[in-house]
Amino acid sequence: MKDTLDVHTHTLASGHAYSTLRENISAAKNLGLELVGISEHAPRMPGSCHDFYFLNTSVIPRDAYGIKLVIGVELNILDYSGSTDLPAQILSGLDYAIASLHNPCINSGSVAENTAALTGAMKNPHVVIIGHPDNPHYPVDFDKVAAAAKENHVLLEVNNSSYKPTGYRVGSRDNAKKMLEACKKYGAAVIMGSDAHIDLDVGNHKFAQEILQQNNFPAELVVNSDPAKFFECVQFRKSLAPR
Repeated sequence: MKDTLDVHTHTLASGHAYSTLRENISAAKNLGLELVGISEHAPRMPGSCHDFYFLNTSVIPRDAYGIKLVIGVELNILDYSGSTDLPAQILSGLDYAIASLHNPCINSGSVAENTAALTGAMKNPHVVIIGHPDNPHYPVDFDKVAAAAKENHVLLEVNNSSYKPTGYRVGSRDNAKKMLEACKKYGAAVIMGSDAHIDLDVGNHKFAQEILQQNNFPAELVVNSDPAKFFECVQFRKSLAPR
């Protein structure tokens, strides 16, 4: 499966990652990727960036490192209506946003509540990706999530970190099968993400690729094959934002 991009990576700025922005970019370039994204954790994650960090990302050149670069954020979903922790004013200056459920920021609710949290986040026009939606700590109705993702042109992530044998989201592999079946049913697109917290993991989609292959997932629904597919989704989502 052709794999040209990784837009879910973290640097030292996230507080619990271990490499610099330049190290992550260099790792992606050395792998031959065409596009890399830096998506630091938003402020409600303990130890992560202040709002000011995200306000200042215009100083980072997007084309100075010999590889296309995008700067985004991994938002924390804060409630069961899908609210997140950066205002539209800041999000409008970023290239994209991932929205995820994280244990330090929201307790798991019922299946209906967790599902509402994800589908609610999809209403935010700056959210392009739902991060690790197959996290077993937050059980959801995958039919409803996939249908909403298709309707809203939001990408569901196939998160490589979740499927590592040493990972803490135990059960994600089983959930991934259910999620991908729902995505096939509704025609919802997915994106592989490394969720790298060290440069050695940037572009590492080994386990994500295995999951896609094992579930015979259609290659045409995986946007990693071409950065243009990712940017098409970004542009559509951004076009929904109030002007």
